[in-house]
Amino acid sequence: MTSPSPPDTGGGTADEPLWLTAAEKEAWTGLVSLVLLLPGRLESPLQREAGLTLFEYLALSHISETPEHRLRMSELAYLANGSLSRLSNVVKRFEQRGWVERFPDPDDGRFTIAALTDAGYEVVVASAPTHVRAVRQLVLDPLTAADQRALARIAAKLRTRPVDLA
Repeated sequence: MTSPSPPDTGGGTADEPLWLTAAEKEAWTGLVSLVLLLPGRLESPLQREAGLTLFEYLALSHISETPEHRLRMSELAYLANGSLSRLSNVVKRFEQRGWVERFPDPDDGRFTIAALTDAGYEVVVASAPTHVRAVRQLVLDPLTAADQRALARIAAKLRTRPVDLA
């Protein structure tokens, strides 16, 4: 947020925030627009063509990309950008549809593994082209290769795991 009057960009105090410069505001408003608008635009074709939310697709997709099509729920929540409780509810619905099975991690019983079934894998394979088309159209095609590399670097800098916030 910028200040209500022209900011003194010389520095804030404990009581007065350091207001954003015009360049900082442009960067921030651009980012927040992407964060708020892009997920819905990516989700629309998935909903229409596959009956999946973006979160559901990301969860299934991330499991499908592992060698054995199985992943710890905590890691999956991070990769799909959702809370463990939200993921648990989604995976419960996946279990009811026969797309995923859950079981204790044999290496550490404190964790739960989500494993994609053959039916779940078929859902990912069928919906992936829809998702990839939307990603290309809305994100990648408008960018140059240099823009894409810059976007990847920026995203890596801004993305944090829950343990990083503790």
